[in-house]
Amino acid sequence: MKRFSFAAGPCPIPPEVKKQVAEDVREWKGCGVSALELPFTGDEFAEILESAESDLRSLIEIPRSHKILFLQGGATAQFALVPMNLARVGWHCDYVESGYWSRRAIEEAASWWDVRVIASGAAGRVPNFDEWRRNSDAAYCHFTSNESADGLQFHEFPQGGKAPLVVDMTGDFLTRPIPVEQLGLVYASALKSLGASGLTIVIVRADLLVRGSSGGIPAPFDLARQTAARSKVNTPPMLAILVAARMLRWLVEGGGISTAFLRSQERSANLYSIIDGSGFYRCDAAPDARSRVNVCFRLPDPELEESFAHEAEALGLLHLRGHKRVGGLRASFYNSTADEAVDGLLEFMTNFMRRNG
Repeated sequence: MKRFSFAAGPCPIPPEVKKQVAEDVREWKGCGVSALELPFTGDEFAEILESAESDLRSLIEIPRSHKILFLQGGATAQFALVPMNLARVGWHCDYVESGYWSRRAIEEAASWWDVRVIASGAAGRVPNFDEWRRNSDAAYCHFTSNESADGLQFHEFPQGGKAPLVVDMTGDFLTRPIPVEQLGLVYASALKSLGASGLTIVIVRADLLVRGSSGGIPAPFDLARQTAARSKVNTPPMLAILVAARMLRWLVEGGGISTAFLRSQERSANLYSIIDGSGFYRCDAAPDARSRVNVCFRLPDPELEESFAHEAEALGLLHLRGHKRVGGLRASFYNSTADEAVDGLLEFMTNFMRRNG
């Protein structure tokens, strides 16, 4: 029986990528050693980094004004590293509260500098851009593009404003076009889009790299020093970067971001159609704020939700329970989620409703 994961992270890894990474681990391009044994200062690893950066730049059209970093840790680390690097004593930072992960970012940033929450979303919705009370003198304005725990997403990016925009795109990175030229900094933990935990992608406008408190940031966490060292101030997460490079190449060869975006729209629309038309399933997110990546839904009672998850697992449809702080059910559709997995889930949901509705 085939098994498919719908976990919010890590994303599935396509079979062809697994095969390639397995070959890399056995022996890297005929050089006689495993990719795990390559020195991070050597030419071979430099080639992996260059390949990953080149494909990432082409996929989302990153201008030369922005630098790309491949850093250790998850997005949670950036909750502190962003204020450490982009603000100084006496400055304040704007934050938009839209769900669980943006609240986590706010809590962490508030331990460093003066944080001003400029907008908060009500239950089941994200705050409209005209509700944002942006401050022109803010060090930056931070928002979370996709709230994976709540099933919410900003479908557009805000325009204007003097403060640089900082976006946590961990939840929907590489699933849609990104106007990088309008953004000061983008960060995303790679496990939801590029297959392996331990790596975070940071895309930062070069002129912002001089903002951090001079001499006060440990070297591995200093974005300016990491940029100068090509992400190698300390040993980077080499295996995770290799997996990311292979996933990026897979995305390029599979049609790029435009294809990924269309697939994301279609898959989520089909699932929401079943939910909305059922009278059995329920989605509490407003239609204009629903995530195309993490579809959160409920059943009439918790016992049915547990039966749903248990029966799905027996059929090989795994990891459909919601975030532990939120509850309910959740299906995550990443670029690498197989069509067969999506079709199987839709069929199961229809059958489960017929038997229990």
